[in-house]
Amino acid sequence: MGLLEFSKLPVNTLVGADWKTFNEITRGRVIDPDYRGKYRLTKAVCRLLSVLKPLQDKKYEKLLASKPLEHDPVFILGHWRSGTTFMHNVFSCDKHFGYNTTYQTVFPHLMMWGQPFFKKNMSWLMPDKRPTDNMELAVDLPQEEEFALTNMMPYTYYNFWFLPKHMQEYADKYLLFEDITNDELKVFEETFTKLIKISLWNTNGTQFLSKNPPHTGRVKELVKMFPNAKFIYLMRNPYTVFESTRSFFTNTIKPLQLQSISPEELQENILSVYAKLYHKYEADKRFIPEGNLVEVRFEDYEKNAFDLTQEIYQKLSLPGFDEARPAIEAYVNKKKGYKKNKYQYKPETVELVEKHWRFALDEWNYHLE
Repeated sequence: MGLLEFSKLPVNTLVGADWKTFNEITRGRVIDPDYRGKYRLTKAVCRLLSVLKPLQDKKYEKLLASKPLEHDPVFILGHWRSGTTFMHNVFSCDKHFGYNTTYQTVFPHLMMWGQPFFKKNMSWLMPDKRPTDNMELAVDLPQEEEFALTNMMPYTYYNFWFLPKHMQEYADKYLLFEDITNDELKVFEETFTKLIKISLWNTNGTQFLSKNPPHTGRVKELVKMFPNAKFIYLMRNPYTVFESTRSFFTNTIKPLQLQSISPEELQENILSVYAKLYHKYEADKRFIPEGNLVEVRFEDYEKNAFDLTQEIYQKLSLPGFDEARPAIEAYVNKKKGYKKNKYQYKPETVELVEKHWRFALDEWNYHLE
């Protein structure tokens, strides 16, 4: 167990941002009085660590910048709390995959220089369980890359964790790419490619394995960047997703926010963003070449993860399953006793989901159990 609790962190994850990104994210934004101490301390640490960024930039230019990717990535898509973390952990047992680590999400500019020192201290301080469920947490475990991207550029959806009053604005611009400018899109492409190359270098992988819910709204752009990318889309019972997402967002935002947001506003945003993300994915999945997309119900995957993983490898023509079989089987067997959070659906929850997300219930044939 680490020394710090998430709810009591004196800084937020922007400590690992470069100075330019930190300033662009926060410029012109109101920092609420209750969070100004955290903002000032985060800013001070960020400023201090930013002086080290040129060391990595120099090494990246020398070793990786001009090196082409061997394979286009594999993207695990789905709304938050749809089981993407479990699938990510299963597939990452295959050592030909490379991925973004938990350490990298916070310190993406301290990967190719200084990592042993900073990682040791981060491991000492951080909790060993996620604050919202019982999933293990460690510096070298696979993690979604949006937090890392947030510390590398100002054009990401996860700015809302710090500035939740602008959640819908960030959703339209940087989750769905509807209002994003060409210049911002170019920065996204360059920054994401850089993150992938550093991730592969760090984990000794040859193909990047992405688990990042925001990418669910960026399918068209991802196919443009990586024409032969493979996609796995997870769907899950919307009643469970709503309850789990509300709990996840409510708990995760506490140590990160620099602005206040009411539970009612956060809930309204969750209901709205789910619908936007669902319809954007449904509209854009047609751009994925035939044979490069598999859609899976999480409830089926959870019951039979090993066999369905093998089936996904076959359908997407992914290499390496036979070599990874023992590690995948061992991980899946270890998780069979994992205890998930259980949700009791209140009448108002059922009403909200059926009012706002009826399209998903009907399309996926989900109902109350």
